[in-house]
Amino acid sequence: MAALVTWHLASLTTSPLILPGPIPVATQLVRSGSLIMTNLWVTLTEIVLGFVGGSLIGIITGTAIAHSRRLDGILRPYIATSQAVPKAALAPLFVLWLGFGLGPKVTIAALISFFPLLENTIVGLRRVDPDALKLFASLGARPWQVFLKLRLPHGLPYILTGLKVGVVFATVGAVIAEFVTANKGLGALIMQAQGNFDTRLMFAVIIVLTVMGVILYELLQLIERWALRTFNLGEGHIDPTRTEWNP
Repeated sequence: MAALVTWHLASLTTSPLILPGPIPVATQLVRSGSLIMTNLWVTLTEIVLGFVGGSLIGIITGTAIAHSRRLDGILRPYIATSQAVPKAALAPLFVLWLGFGLGPKVTIAALISFFPLLENTIVGLRRVDPDALKLFASLGARPWQVFLKLRLPHGLPYILTGLKVGVVFATVGAVIAEFVTANKGLGALIMQAQGNFDTRLMFAVIIVLTVMGVILYELLQLIERWALRTFNLGEGHIDPTRTEWNP
């Protein structure tokens, strides 16, 4: 409420073209509801596809790197380089390669959401008590058994945290891609509103994007809580003779 009051008072001190008040923005949100919803589904599709693709690649690659220092040394420079390149600069190239459909937007969303999953997977799977590894080895555990019963229980909380960060990054990536390459989606709608000097519509779309991002984050938060509760994971330590966490 305090934020709305501050916003309203600030809007009274300047032109509506620069800062429209909350009431005109709410009116515009209702008036353009169908247009916003049509574009929202486009953006949401890009976010989900990019997030799922980037997460799968990040988890699989992170798992491979966590088990091989040599592979880490080979791939790390390329991964670091891929993250250093501004994704908006790559968007025109992806349009040339993939066309004007979902491809460029999904690819950029995947590239941005990939990195948190990669790093969290590596850290989580490697943060295992060396004594526990020795115990598993002395018991003749196979590599897949060590992974499923020791490394994965340690790594799952990190991976779940990476998923929460990744979904936010995927949202940012999809919108950035729409700024550059799209004529549909909430990012493209913001650019159209900017071209028409329709500040109220810009604010309305930004609010919808913010709410959507918060909902996606909270959904992953719920999944994280369910997973931690279901698999008996939590703050604590691993007992190497058991397959679950002891709080």
